[in-house]
Amino acid sequence: MVYQHYTPEAVILANGEYPTHPLPLRLLHQAPFVACCDGAANEYISRGHTPGAIIGDCDSLLPEYRERCAPLLHPIGEQETNDQTKSARFLQARGYRHIAIVGATGKREDHTLGNLSLLIEYMRAGMEVRTFTDYGQFIPTHGTQTFESIPGQQVSIFTFGAKALHSEGLVYPLPGEMDSWWKGTLNEAEGNHFTIHAEGDYLLFLSYKECTN
Repeated sequence: MVYQHYTPEAVILANGEYPTHPLPLRLLHQAPFVACCDGAANEYISRGHTPGAIIGDCDSLLPEYRERCAPLLHPIGEQETNDQTKSARFLQARGYRHIAIVGATGKREDHTLGNLSLLIEYMRAGMEVRTFTDYGQFIPTHGTQTFESIPGQQVSIFTFGAKALHSEGLVYPLPGEMDSWWKGTLNEAEGNHFTIHAEGDYLLFLSYKECTN
């Protein structure tokens, strides 16, 4: 069973829109270790917090914070990956495996799509990483899995090469082969759990609230 409740060992604060929903805010404020993606540290520090690390090329960090937090800076200038991935690899190298990402959406839709798709790469690299937005959480997963849910909860599935998909416990049946991302979206849980059968990797979205339509 894949449970909705998730207690990360560390949290990555990305440089999208700062979270406002109580759940991602709680994860951020209760995290044993927070790694800020470069410019995300500006907002985090301005709210009275001190990150465990600031990761990226550090060109977006305000000068006063750059000086104040100099021991926390971990400049990584290479451009083959983004700051979110640099942060995930930084944490993995230090033994963190269960990681939550907040602030990864908003501002730019292209960054949002890129950040979410990278969850699959982190899973393949041996990490358990989820992204929490102001509306729900994204969980990368593989193969047949059963997920905890509440009746009416909104569910979407995005495939990354997964085939032979079908489900139990969702309102709408899954098309076995989904050649477009939209085909697995806007579904709904019927009860307290549902099962996705698949061969391969996929990204699951679970809303925080039950359907109110």
